This record gives sequence, structure tokens and C-alpha cells, in this order.
Amino acid sequence: MGNGHARKDSGVNRLIHEKSPYLLQHAENPVDWFPWGKEPFDKAKKEDKPIFLSIGYSTCHWCHVMAHESFEDEEVGRMLNEGFISIKVDREELPDVDMVYMAVCQAITLKGGWPLSIFMTPQGKPFYAGTYFPRSGRMGMVGFTDILSKIAAVWQSERGELLEASEKITLGIQPKPSSGFAVELGLETLQKGYDQLLQAFDPQWGGFGQAPKFPTPHNLTFLLRWHKRGNNAKALEMVERTLDAMRSGGIFDHIGFGFSRYSVDERWLVPHFEKMLYDQALLSIAYSEAYLATGMVRHGRVAAEILTYVLRDMTSPEGAFYTAEDADSEGKEGLFYVWTPPEVKEHLGKDLGELFCRFYDVGPHGNFEEGRSIPHLRMSLEDFAAHENMELEELEQVLEEARAKLFSARQRRVHPLKDDKVLTSWNGLMIAAMAKAYQALGDKAYVDAARKAVDFIRDKLWRPGPRLYRRYRDGEVAYPGYLDDYAFFVWGLIELYEATFVISYLEEAIGLNRVMIELFWDEAGGGFFYGGKDNEILIKRSKEIYDGAIPSSNSVAVLNLLRLASITGDEDLRKRAEQAAGVFSKRIKAYPSAYTHFLSALDFIIGPRREIVILGDRDQEMTTKMVETIHKEFFPNKTLLLRPEGEEGQRLTAIAPFVKKLDTVEERPTLYLCQEHAGQRPITGLAELNAALAQI
Repeated sequence: MGNGHARKDSGVNRLIHEKSPYLLQHAENPVDWFPWGKEPFDKAKKEDKPIFLSIGYSTCHWCHVMAHESFEDEEVGRMLNEGFISIKVDREELPDVDMVYMAVCQAITLKGGWPLSIFMTPQGKPFYAGTYFPRSGRMGMVGFTDILSKIAAVWQSERGELLEASEKITLGIQPKPSSGFAVELGLETLQKGYDQLLQAFDPQWGGFGQAPKFPTPHNLTFLLRWHKRGNNAKALEMVERTLDAMRSGGIFDHIGFGFSRYSVDERWLVPHFEKMLYDQALLSIAYSEAYLATGMVRHGRVAAEILTYVLRDMTSPEGAFYTAEDADSEGKEGLFYVWTPPEVKEHLGKDLGELFCRFYDVGPHGNFEEGRSIPHLRMSLEDFAAHENMELEELEQVLEEARAKLFSARQRRVHPLKDDKVLTSWNGLMIAAMAKAYQALGDKAYVDAARKAVDFIRDKLWRPGPRLYRRYRDGEVAYPGYLDDYAFFVWGLIELYEATFVISYLEEAIGLNRVMIELFWDEAGGGFFYGGKDNEILIKRSKEIYDGAIPSSNSVAVLNLLRLASITGDEDLRKRAEQAAGVFSKRIKAYPSAYTHFLSALDFIIGPRREIVILGDRDQEMTTKMVETIHKEFFPNKTLLLRPEGEEGQRLTAIAPFVKKLDTVEERPTLYLCQEHAGQRPITGLAELNAALAQI
């Protein structure tokens, strides 16, 4: 199948043998696609052709549009097959490839996105880049067929210009050498980060910046820490305004729960409808922490709603978490999620249907395309109850009855595609989220789900060494893990230990953290490379620090190092965390609000931090009450350890030697609030514990 004719004979291309749902979406294209690997580069060298690299993901709307317009088109397929070697990459499977070539696109065009379209030499050096191209030129946008014709001609007649450009671009994206000194990061850096977020905050609709608006939950979790540090009321106000506005908007699925990727408007009304696992994880963490910080039940309820969606729709029978759900169904974006008044009344009847439509703004003219409406809240439940002259409890009951009926009806619609591959990194985030939600809300289903996901990764994605692998789907494990696979999974293990006190989770976190240092640490410059010793060597080695849609792998790794150093007393871990902070310090100091998860790590460094140690068996009533008391406290800069009697207690003291010198009082469960491993007066009662916590 080395050419387009072979593809036409079989009706499929090489991607039919892949496991990625994204690649399989393109398996019947007339394009003679290759998956990423040695073969297409060898073929490009042998046939003396440039390479066209297309990067996207299965739930990407504009990827679908370009696929339909161009990659499914016979003429485009002929042009690509005759003049190019074409490679298709799932960015979620090969994030290092995406990272390198996205840097190229941003350097050339000053913007990025998906689908990512790269033209490069057979050596992988890029000379032209862009994102979505229409098949034919329109509205000032150059057409994809015009680009193919031009590049094919220039490759034959003026190749020297392309090769020169490829060398310059490859050189231009290389990391800049360090100046050799770090700048100091401290409280003023946290203050500046807060000030920048305050300046970008939208006081009317919540969130930061203009449309499109992204949730960016780590902005909110940093602000909760800043509020905790100085009792800053405005920081808390920004968090609650944003969380409430998002929950009220169309970015939240009011029928089936869960959040979409982002909102195209400033009001959180019209989302890009795809649902990503990482958004559910990070947002549930933000709502859980807001519940702990404020005691407001509504925030905890939203965390529970998100996890209801994840457990119902995004969890495999074996307990792993799926990657994403698409925005499109039946060829239209959002069709699965939108309603008209007649549709609502068909399922709810006239009176309940009209009540539902009034509350959720499902009107005759619609608030979306083709007269359809995205359910969202125009006013609070309390205000609507007063407006309708109804008791609040009665209104809640009838609206929940309506929601359940519409959810049942919606289940009969054509569902968007579910990307059911399992990624170690995003599973790590959801394990952390489930463990934190269990601590905040006490629902055992969450901790059980986290444990099952850990078991799945142990069984399927963990190999001797130990080594983590990135992706599992349909019985196949692929790609050595990247930095985020290790860092995010270690984060999940730490949270799960603090939820359950099963010592093996802490031991595994420490062991995998050690492997992460061995594979990814930059011995010459400090900090962590994204690709490690097990990963493919590309034209650039990236170090990820920007906290974008997801916290960066370096930010998460640094906070893990600090927490594990606090537990173990291992000075090497603390020094590496501080060294990594130094490596990125100039960038962070210049614009700290772009690194808000790192600011949470910096908040931990600055302290004060506490090691909370409980001595007692987990099934003792007072031990359980002490644990629950700590779990219900918003206490971010802490580590929590439980030392039982017997073998597990001995395993803990082997990890955390400072715990060994602590004693119970009269053989009763005893708690110590330690600082820098120095235990304070032992606490044996809840009133005493609550009084001590109130002083912190």
C-alpha cells in the first residue's frame, strides 16, 4: 500500500491497523496516511518528497471540518499522494511530537491550534505551518489545494529556499541557553500573580480575559490559596463568581452533567461542546476545594455532579477513565445537547415543560443554531422560586424530575463519539480528583473509583523497571510514558494515600517519582524535560512550564517533589524542586499568572507547611473522626500521614523517619501538628483539634 492506487483498491489506508480513535477516523480517507514512525521518513527520503504532517485529536471540531472538506476529497488525496508523504498524529498519544511542531506553528504564524498542519523535509525539519485550511481559498484564507500545488512546485524548482527556511526554523525553536542565574521568587511573585488575575477578571460573568473563555481551574485553586494565606476577600469572590457563573452557563451540561471544553462567548453560554476528562478532573478539584474553603454546599454539589457524569459515562468496566466525548453528532456540533420547546414539552408535558423552558431559557427563537437552545440559568433557583411563587424545595424536586426525564429521552439520541482510549496522565488527574472529592464529600464511591483506576494502570500500563506507558486501548499498550504521565500519576497516588492511608500508594508514588527523576531530569540545566530517556529523540527537547488548559508537567512535578520531601525529609527532593524553580524563575517572575499551578507550588515552598501525623488504627472511632476533621479542612500546604500499629506502621516509619519518635498518649489515637518535622503538643480530642486548627 505504498501509493494512492493501492489505497483505492482496498478502500482503507494504513491507519486501519491503529488503535487511536482519531487515526481510525481517517482510515478510509483517499489520503495514503502513515502513522508516525520510521517508515514514512524513510519513504520520503527514498522518493525525495516533502512530508505533510497533520496533528489533531478525535473530539476536535475543526479537525472534523478539515477532514470532511479536504482529507475525504479524492482530488486532495491525489495531490497529497503524488507530491507528499502524509503522516497523521493523535496529539493525545504523541504529545511530544505535537509540542515540538506546535512551537513551529506559533513561531511562524504567531498562533496555534488544531488541526495542526506542518510541511517539512524528510529529516523532519519544518518549513511551512498553519492550522485549519479550507479546501479552496475563501474570505482571505489561503486554500489547502493552493498550498499543496505551490509547495510541490517549489520543492521541485526552488528547494534550496525551503531547506534554508527549515534550518532557520529548526534553529529558532531550540531552547534558549540559560543566563546562568535565577531570580528570587517569593511572596511578591504570588502577589503579582494575584494582581494580574484581578486585572483580567470579568466582574460581570466571572472568569479571566475576553471570549473565548476557558475554565482554567488552576487559576481558581491558586486564588483559594492566596485567600487562605491573607484572608483576601476579593480572591475568594473571584473564585466563587467564576464557579457559580460556569455552573449556571451552557458550558455546564444541565441535563447530563459535566463541563464542555470552553465557551465561545464571555457569558459561558455557548460552549465548544466536547467534554475532556482533564477538565472534569481539574474542575471537580476546584469545586471540592471551594467547598472546603467556604463550607458552601452548592460547590460540593457541583463536584459531585461532575463525578456522577465521569462515573456514568467516562469510566470503563475495568475502572479506567476514558479520554473525551466529541462535540459533534450527526455531522452537527452540539446537536446532542440542544432543545426546542416542543421537544421539551413532548417529554415533560405542557405545564412542567413550560416551567423547565422558563428556568433554562429554552425559548421559541433559541439561543443557538437553527432555533435550538442550550439550557442555562438566567436567574438563581431562589429567585426563580420567588418569581414562580413556589417553595424552593418543591421547585428543586420538580426540576430534578424534569431533568431525569429529559436525560432519559436524550439517551435515545445519536451520541457523540466517545474517545475510549486510556491515557495514564489524564487518569492520574482523575485519580487525584476522586481522592480529593472523597476527602471533601465523604462518598466512598469516589475513593473506590480511584483505587480501581490505579489497579488498571498497575495491571495494563506499568511495566518492569518500573516504567509507565502512555496509552491503552483495545488490548494494546503503546508509547513509553512522558513527564506528565509520571507526574500526574504520582499526584494521584499522593492524594489517594492521604484519602485511604494505604501505604503501598505512598511507596509507589515515591518509587515512580525516583524513576521520573532518572528519566527526565536535566542534569546540566535543572528542571524536567517533557520527553525522557525512553522517548523518541525529536528535533527539539521541550521543557513544559506554562500552565495552560492543564497544569504543566514541571509545575505538577515540582509540587510532588515538595510534598514527598515534606513526608520523607529527603533534602535531595527539596533541592531539586528549588532548582527547577530557579530554572523557570525569570519567566515566572515576568508573568506569574501564566503559571498558577506553579504558584501553588511556590506557596508550598514559602510555607508555613505542616506535617499532620495521626497515630492510631484506621478502624478506631477517634482515629476516623480525626481523619474526617482534617479531610474537611481546607489546608493546602500540608501532608497527612497515618501511622497504625504493625507492619504498615513500620513501612511508614521507613519512609518518614521523623514519625518514629512520636508517641501515643495513653495508647489512645493521637494527632500531631508538626512543622518542619518538629511535633507540637499531642492532641487526643476533637475539641482540642478544632481549637488547634482554628489557630493555623
